[in-house]
Amino acid sequence: MANIHPVRVGLYVALALFSCVVFGLSGARLYYTTHLPRYDPLNHGIPFYDPIVAELIVTSFLTLLWCLSMSCIISKSYEGAPIRTFRGEFIGIFILWVMWLVGAAYSTHIWGNLKFCWQFKACKLLTALVAFVWISWITLTFVFVVSIIFVAYNKSFTKPLHGRYYYDAEGRHIGTSYEEDMRERE
Repeated sequence: MANIHPVRVGLYVALALFSCVVFGLSGARLYYTTHLPRYDPLNHGIPFYDPIVAELIVTSFLTLLWCLSMSCIISKSYEGAPIRTFRGEFIGIFILWVMWLVGAAYSTHIWGNLKFCWQFKACKLLTALVAFVWISWITLTFVFVVSIIFVAYNKSFTKPLHGRYYYDAEGRHIGTSYEEDMRERE
């Protein structure tokens, strides 16, 4: 199979950027709702916070950490990480995928149609937040699909996450880059 590592790293970098945007927009929404002016029409000027915004902050932060670690593992062929196989990646992606789906679905349910208030900055922020939450979920879905295709093609569910394997002329697996380095040192 062609070298798919740059595609995987690129998707993780894109997801990290989208997560940063969601984190920032969620933080702006949280700040606005907890510091409402006294006569603000929203909630009669009584400060509050949306629980889904707190969930989106946690999800985007965890996703950012996940993307940074996965990008390093894939690009550096690092095998000493706590999550070192595709099985571990799939478990992590699935947990994040569910968290993003819950955040996207619930925020769309609450703020799906804000055309009536587009003249206000807060409504524009919520519209952008919902859009970037869905973009993040879609990007994570692409990461999942690309990894599934790679694993299915290479039969590498329990092999190292970096995806660099060495085969002999008959197609038998003879090691990974880490295993090769260790053999050379002996």
